[in-house]
Amino acid sequence: IYLSIVHIFQVISIKTVSCFLVNCRWEEERYTDGVKWKFLEHKGPVFAPPYDPLPSNVKFYYDGKPMKLSPEAEEVATFFAKMLDHEYTTKDIFRKNFFKDWRKEMTSEEKAIITDLKKCNFSDMSEYFKAQSEARKAMTKEDKQVKENERILQEYGFCIMDNHRERIANFRIEPPGLFRGRGDHPKMGMLKRRIRPQDIIINCSKDSKHPEPPPGTKWKEVRHDNKVTWLVSWTENIQGSIKYIMLNPSSRIKGEKDWQKYETARRLKKCVDRIRNQYREDWKSKEMRIRQRAVALYFIDKLALRAGNEKEEGETADTVGCCSVRVEHIKLYPESDGQEYVVEFDFLGKDSIRYYNKVPVEKRVFKNLQHLHHKYLCTMTELMDGLTAKVFRTYNASITLQQQLKQLTNSEDNVPAKILSYNRANRAVAILCNHQRAPPKTFEKSMQNLQTKIDAKRDQLSDAKRELKSAKADAKMRKDEKSKKAVESKKKAVQRIEEQLMKLEVQATDREENKQIALGTSKLNYLDPRISVAWCKKFGIPIEKIYNKTQREKFAWAIDMADEDFEF
Repeated sequence: IYLSIVHIFQVISIKTVSCFLVNCRWEEERYTDGVKWKFLEHKGPVFAPPYDPLPSNVKFYYDGKPMKLSPEAEEVATFFAKMLDHEYTTKDIFRKNFFKDWRKEMTSEEKAIITDLKKCNFSDMSEYFKAQSEARKAMTKEDKQVKENERILQEYGFCIMDNHRERIANFRIEPPGLFRGRGDHPKMGMLKRRIRPQDIIINCSKDSKHPEPPPGTKWKEVRHDNKVTWLVSWTENIQGSIKYIMLNPSSRIKGEKDWQKYETARRLKKCVDRIRNQYREDWKSKEMRIRQRAVALYFIDKLALRAGNEKEEGETADTVGCCSVRVEHIKLYPESDGQEYVVEFDFLGKDSIRYYNKVPVEKRVFKNLQHLHHKYLCTMTELMDGLTAKVFRTYNASITLQQQLKQLTNSEDNVPAKILSYNRANRAVAILCNHQRAPPKTFEKSMQNLQTKIDAKRDQLSDAKRELKSAKADAKMRKDEKSKKAVESKKKAVQRIEEQLMKLEVQATDREENKQIALGTSKLNYLDPRISVAWCKKFGIPIEKIYNKTQREKFAWAIDMADEDFEF
């Protein structure tokens, strides 16, 4: 029976195994009919503080003359001033959108005067905010109101869900500012408006103590929907998308969802050969839609491409996926660089990251693309289900990590060398998933600093070796216990410095190889953490060398479940 992409997901979707780890926090209680919880109580969100006007000595200038702005217009002007050194403020679309929205906040008198953004001078304001930033960096813990922040965290940063005190991920509502977007987003520079109580929908249980809105205000709505896991929601004004306050990734309900995601991908392993055989058969189908689907599924599987979806023209950046690529995004070469049937992809993917790949494909895929290239390729969206594309992506990422770790890890290596092997395996996945990043601005400087440390350590090693040689000569001549102990001490010093040098050199190699690759996305979203946990346990690597504290909390379920023999 043909497995359509939707059907694939149905076949490999999992039922929760209630008998697994019965006493584990992740397996405590299950509900049916989509119910997520029976009791939910929380304090609601923490709103952004009100606008604090600029001191009188900080001026805004228009056409060379100081001008006092109304509080509403001044606040929006500060958003631009804070970004003055950023390249965003040089982009025409950013400046155009900002100026249009800024004028909406001006009084009629201000609108009559301020008609040209080029005549606006924000430099005085910009310098003020830079000085504030430097002052904050120099603050002590007491100055930074650590105790007050901890009090707010304890009051608003936790909820009670079914007898558990669970951490909330993002209980502070984002302050107003200017929208940046990814890549050349057509709405960059627009004003993200302040979120107020009347914009907020609260979700909690009927029998809980409901969150109180700030005095003199009221919530947009209080609802009691126990089939969702969000606590607070609102609609942002730029793209009309719904924002949520959710539980922290370390919570039981989030960990369980994470576990199920990777279990779904593991189920794919059992039938992936059958699916691959089927889509190869479908390349020969007489029905064009089936051939389209089979070619798309081949690329999703082979290249770990995202599915992509249709968008309103002009509403978002022109980013595409496997099923929304257009004619201009691919080139076909019957022969290129000594290889036959080569396809060249060149398009902007998620977050406007360029996807470029020149890859040889099977002959039937190439022939199908020659036909689809001119007629049907841009209409594939309706034939794909993005959810299954994510399952393939997760499966291929995780299986690649496991295979790479087996190939690269040498049990005789020391800990730094093993961690380098781990990061190289992770990089293979990041490259597969096209997780790129721009080199950090401080990259060259940090590499220079690291090289300086390496050079100093090499000098230190040379000195230590000379001292050891001298100690050996002295011991040979004196032949007493004291000189023998001196030799042993010098030997240990040399070994210690050699280990320190190797650690620095491994760090330099790792940093250089990681220059334009973002490891975090795949590590947190596509790699079954049980693979990493099992690897750590098998090779004696402290788990904190791979996952930081926040990540260990997020993947507590995996740390509990996986032993050194776990196989994805």
